[in-house]
Amino acid sequence: MTDDSARDSDDVAPRHDRVRTHSTPGPLNSLRHWTDAKSPLRVALNYLVVVLARVSPSLRLKSFLLRRIGVTVGEGVSWGLESTPDVFWPEAITVEDHAIIGYDATILCHEFLQEEYRVGEVVVGERAMIGAGAVVLPGVRIGEGASVAANSLVTEDVPPGETVAGVPARPMSGDAE
Repeated sequence: MTDDSARDSDDVAPRHDRVRTHSTPGPLNSLRHWTDAKSPLRVALNYLVVVLARVSPSLRLKSFLLRRIGVTVGEGVSWGLESTPDVFWPEAITVEDHAIIGYDATILCHEFLQEEYRVGEVVVGERAMIGAGAVVLPGVRIGEGASVAANSLVTEDVPPGETVAGVPARPMSGDAE
């Protein structure tokens, strides 16, 4: 347990170091200030493109559409139906070659909190896989060949080749293999 605790504290710090914090003091929560953070017209356009990409059965069309709103999409990337990239900061997402984003997975580059919002880049490495229904938080890097199990919440970086699962996502034990 002591080794896991040390590893956990080491993993959390790098993600938070890569996330930019923007203060929104006052009686309103930070989501009430979203129009100060991003142009409403830009967010509306991003939303429409994301909705079209979510329901398109064509992997090429999905990648084409998402590139138009700033997502960096490598060659051979597969986006599952209903997968959702961040509509506020899609330009902060990089999905490298031959990665798979599963059905209904969500990649977030922002967090609206009570008195601040946070923005951070998300990188999904080459040949990495994100399972159905998983959620990836801002600032996370998923390494080359790594796998995220279905319905997991990724709050920390995933090292190359590692498989994680759960809420929050943790490395799978070697016993299951």
